[in-house]
Amino acid sequence: MSVMTMVTRYIFLSALVLQLAGCVSVPAPAPAETDATAVKTQPAAAPAETTGATVIARNERFAAILPKRDDTLASVARDFLGDAGRAWEIAQFNQVTEITAGHALVVPLRPVNPLGISANGVQTVPILCYHRVGPRPALMVMPRETFAAQMHYLKHNNYTVIRLGDLPDFLAGKRALPPRAVVITFDDGHASAYHHAFPVLREYGFPATYFLYTDFLGAGSEALNWPQMKEMEKSGLIDFQSHSKTHRNLMLRLPGESDQHYQERVYAEFRTPRDVIERNLRVNVSHYAFPYGDANQTALDSLVRTGHQLGLTVNPGGNAFFAYPLMLRRTMIFGSSSMQSFRAALQVAREIKLQ
Repeated sequence: MSVMTMVTRYIFLSALVLQLAGCVSVPAPAPAETDATAVKTQPAAAPAETTGATVIARNERFAAILPKRDDTLASVARDFLGDAGRAWEIAQFNQVTEITAGHALVVPLRPVNPLGISANGVQTVPILCYHRVGPRPALMVMPRETFAAQMHYLKHNNYTVIRLGDLPDFLAGKRALPPRAVVITFDDGHASAYHHAFPVLREYGFPATYFLYTDFLGAGSEALNWPQMKEMEKSGLIDFQSHSKTHRNLMLRLPGESDQHYQERVYAEFRTPRDVIERNLRVNVSHYAFPYGDANQTALDSLVRTGHQLGLTVNPGGNAFFAYPLMLRRTMIFGSSSMQSFRAALQVAREIKLQ
């Protein structure tokens, strides 16, 4: 940390303590209705006596603390924000990578920038789409060594692999995400995702979502079976969601099919896999990857009627806070992808130029 940064941080912390000091013993006025709603969306901060840290001053937005000797950023995030995974927010706000003994720390009790807006543009979250991982490359088959190299790249270049389930609150402006957040997904339900991809994900501690089309499950050695999926689910890393019942293109009608039969068939492509997955696994199916990556109004209507929060396409690019939740972008990672093309898929920001 530069001398100028240290001075700036000291001045800010001193000013904040002086400002908050007047708020410690005086009840704050009731917040406005919209502000109260925002407060309810945030995890409740732990009482000072349960954390061990010394609270110097505090209001509803910030806490200035003196951490205890064995504290880490993760333990402070757990104690004050209710989630050790939010340590990055404390680190970013204080411009530090770890706690320094005897140094005060400011904990932002609410997300400072939940929309990911900067002076140059907006944060975007790339969703990566894989299919199979195996020993030999093909268009839809990623060699295990290549997949492992890509995960190594994410781990050692300051990317944070988040859960797909973290996106709804970000899209609603309720939650901030790490600046280089990435989501990993797999389509179809191939057994290779268990034999080759899962061990790599477990090695790096990366979460991922597997989208299943349920008519394929258990169809011989090429498809995932329920014992394999339960093992993956038990790891706490893998989430299973829906990719339809039959994997038919939802936009194409059968020959001579009536409007009513078409609508009923498309509805079943959403309702049936959701029921099958929830019956066999302890998951809430609320995300859907469209077969062949596209949808029409009939499919979107069925998506909403069956209670899904997110719909995923295979239109490449990252997703900003204003992305349409039912048609999120997702980038296919092919078996022949070079490391250069993989890096290009990691679109974590969108520059906005003002004329």
